[in-house]
Amino acid sequence: MDTDTEDQPGCYFNKTVKFFYDNSGKNISTYWRKRDYVVVTLGMAVCIIVILANILVMTAIFINRRFHFPIYYLLGNLAAADLFAGTSYLFLMFHTGPWTIKLSKLKWFVRQGLIDTSLTASVINLLAIAVERHQTIFTMQLHSTMTNRRVVLLILGIWAVAIVMGLVPTMGWHCLCDLDDCSTMAPMYSRKYLIFWAVLNLLTFSIMVAVYTRIFWYVRHKSHRMSQHTTQAKHKETVENLMKTVVMILGAFVICWTPGLVVLLLDGLNCEQCKVLRYEKYFLILAECNSLVNPIIYSYRDKDMRRTFRRILCHLCPARCRRIAADPDSGARFNTLEQEVLSETCVTHQHPHPHPHHHSYHAAAGDHKNGVADGRGGGGGGGGGKVTH
Repeated sequence: MDTDTEDQPGCYFNKTVKFFYDNSGKNISTYWRKRDYVVVTLGMAVCIIVILANILVMTAIFINRRFHFPIYYLLGNLAAADLFAGTSYLFLMFHTGPWTIKLSKLKWFVRQGLIDTSLTASVINLLAIAVERHQTIFTMQLHSTMTNRRVVLLILGIWAVAIVMGLVPTMGWHCLCDLDDCSTMAPMYSRKYLIFWAVLNLLTFSIMVAVYTRIFWYVRHKSHRMSQHTTQAKHKETVENLMKTVVMILGAFVICWTPGLVVLLLDGLNCEQCKVLRYEKYFLILAECNSLVNPIIYSYRDKDMRRTFRRILCHLCPARCRRIAADPDSGARFNTLEQEVLSETCVTHQHPHPHPHHHSYHAAAGDHKNGVADGRGGGGGGGGGKVTH
């Protein structure tokens, strides 16, 4: 990328990063302004929280065998993608503002490529989870029947696509040989690439909306048909909890991603009166917040996940947990996984022949109030068996 030889005719490989920023009209401040301090401080705070939250999610999935199902493997990979996003943004925070002028072109492309890779991986993971939920619900299962091998191949495919997307500008889809095509927000990126990237992500978002809308209407229709087998209160609770989860998923994605994608698209379309630079950094942080929201929506709403979080945090701070447990007014109870499994075993022995409706579709749909179907069936392994009516 950086070379000491003469430039090729019409190309500017020997020019500095500052040259391309000046060409695009994106000025690099040589000193720290108040806005720079605010953006970098806020960005670093968000990055640290994102990293810690997703490490917690990945640890919980690893140590609790109840989460050893395809959906949770995908959630773990989503957490890994969001962890990578937090790390990439943290790298950006240390190479932005007045520091940008000191970057080589190669380091600048690495900085941008890390962000593209991490955010693409997060979006594809969200789509994969949506498709997995669609498949399991429409086949009336608690868990997907995907084998571990297929899950691993899917995860590898997600990262392969994400890495390729991050490398595309570095491999040639840039504007180093076409200054008129340079974007304003990313002065060495081609406007055509920004249009492609923004439209691709907006298309992915549209597919997610369609998938979750179809899931919701199917569950609502199915619950209405089966309402005679359950109470109206249970029927209403199932539909409302699924509605809340779907609205949270789609709402978070819309709020966090749409502004940044629209600004990128406007920049790619060379909208000079749109003043994209005024909102660029704030929308960048907003998009990163999606990596923080994901663990909350997909994991924290799961009761088993919350218990596992408590176990991990209590292991890190046992003295505080002992004080809380000793307080009779706290209502806190911290069971180990072994105690929980033993408790469930006792219940099973007391009721060896559960009512058939205990494994009905409503058992699976009802679990969506926690975001995804729980793995309360006991040990690890592949997907759950087909659920009867």
